[in-house]
Amino acid sequence: MYLKKVGGPRAVTLPDGTVFSRADLPPPDTRRWVSSRKLAVVRGVAYGLISQSEALRTYGLSEEEFLGWLTAVENHGQDALKVTLLKAYRQP
Repeated sequence: MYLKKVGGPRAVTLPDGTVFSRADLPPPDTRRWVSSRKLAVVRGVAYGLISQSEALRTYGLSEEEFLGWLTAVENHGQDALKVTLLKAYRQP
């Protein structure tokens, strides 16, 4: 078996006891961002699986876009990442 050498951990344990690994992250060529994929990237960065700069580079995200996802999850949970609920969660 061949394991690609990566910096940082290969898997982390989330507070609910589940294991989150690099295999759970979306593929680097992702262009369609559904809420579950956004959440996977946010969790990967939040729990130290990948760095924020690595996530931005790998997925071609802007820092502003990623921080928007992070803020939405912190304030309202996964549902805030759904485009259909954009108005409900992001009104001033």
